[in-house]
Amino acid sequence: MEITWEDYEKVGLKVGTIIEIEDFPKARIPAYKMKIDFGEFGVKSSSAQVTTFYTKEDLMGTQVICVTNFPTKRIAGFKSEVLTLGLITKEGIVLVHPERKVQNGLDLL
Repeated sequence: MEITWEDYEKVGLKVGTIIEIEDFPKARIPAYKMKIDFGEFGVKSSSAQVTTFYTKEDLMGTQVICVTNFPTKRIAGFKSEVLTLGLITKEGIVLVHPERKVQNGLDLL
């Protein structure tokens, strides 16, 4: 399905830094609960099923790219405010992130 440039412009994509992370034992699929700092946009929560490739220690301080304008979603009682982007492989999810450190809250083109 094709989308228009106007459709793409509606998607809020921002970069943020993971500042808190903990296990999410209530999730159906193994996941982490994270707090992500988006600078002036604020700190938002997200759940991510990335336990296959990443430990909590690996992720702390990592910059990630998130969709920031989806409605809040409740996942096993947890309020997920942003969708952390990843690539789905046969083995698990690989996070999408900048190849170098940038300012938190930057919008993606």
